[in-house]
Amino acid sequence: MKTINLEQQSVRDLNQALHDQAGECTEREWEVLEPKGQHNIACGLDQNLSVDIKGHAGYFCAGMNKKAHVTVHGNVGQGVAENMMSGTVRVKGDASQAAGATAHGGLLVVEGNAAARCGISMKGVDIVVKGDVGHMSCFMGQAGNLVVCGDAGDALGDSLYEVKIYVKGSVKSLGADCIEKEMRQEHLDELAELLNRAGVDEDPKAFKRYGSGRQLYNFKVDNASAY
Repeated sequence: MKTINLEQQSVRDLNQALHDQAGECTEREWEVLEPKGQHNIACGLDQNLSVDIKGHAGYFCAGMNKKAHVTVHGNVGQGVAENMMSGTVRVKGDASQAAGATAHGGLLVVEGNAAARCGISMKGVDIVVKGDVGHMSCFMGQAGNLVVCGDAGDALGDSLYEVKIYVKGSVKSLGADCIEKEMRQEHLDELAELLNRAGVDEDPKAFKRYGSGRQLYNFKVDNASAY
């Protein structure tokens, strides 16, 4: 295992060393010490690496991740796993706003709570939050799955497209065109697989499913005068 201490080296040095593995990968396992909330740690990875961050991370940790498996042993700031393409990002603590924003693929697991706009404009990522999510989560979500084992704040799923949202706890309010939907066996099976991948021990039957009412993103000629 390769160890980098961010009290002795910069985040730029760390990220460059990680990016260099794309040419000829000689170090698969990395340990990052003393992150102390610094921003942009482990961004833009494009190789099958394992990166353990031993402490809190700042903004955009593991942003644009591809293939790598990043674990943060603490909390993260805004935009963790933003625009992730594949791989896994796991946060052992809480996540600030916009976790998994615009992400196209992979799996993001937040073992604590996630703040506002979790999964905003998500485009194929799977997000599993063991705690609660804040207001406007999954706003304009286009594809993928958001699983919330706790409660959801105001305006869940506002203006969403085809994301499937599973919530075990209460929902303070649903956003525009987000409705509760039937939980069929196919959804129970899908949710069970997501929970298993995330390492979360929950009963899929305890969750409710929410999704798009499909009333906003189709043009209706009767409403033409409103435009």
